[in-house]
Amino acid sequence: MSGSTILGIAGSAVILLTLFEMMRRHRLREKYALIWALVAVAVITVALFPILLYKASEAVGLAVPTNLLFFCAAIVILVLTLQHSSELSRLEERTRTLAEELALVRLEIERDRRGAAPAPDEPQPAARDESTS
Repeated sequence: MSGSTILGIAGSAVILLTLFEMMRRHRLREKYALIWALVAVAVITVALFPILLYKASEAVGLAVPTNLLFFCAAIVILVLTLQHSSELSRLEERTRTLAEELALVRLEIERDRRGAAPAPDEPQPAARDESTS
């Protein structure tokens, strides 16, 4: 076995072991682990069967197989970055909404403690039905 084959297999094995350990400790969600597991399996496949990379680069029309490898790696990183950006945007929106709701609840609690009536332009809280309590 060549050095690059051993390096590819060892690197993929480390990634897979790390994935399983992170999932076991609930530090990584399954949907992210699946992506990284697919990447690790692809690296193992290319390390064990480098002819696949050569054939794929010929099919695409690239003279150097390493260019295809770097292109694929760049695409994987781009997709992961886009997915994380989407997730981050969704979580930022949810955090903002929760902060606004918390501020309104705190305001209502503070008014109840002071016994102050709400301002005329504010919506009235829904009346509670005391007979069901």
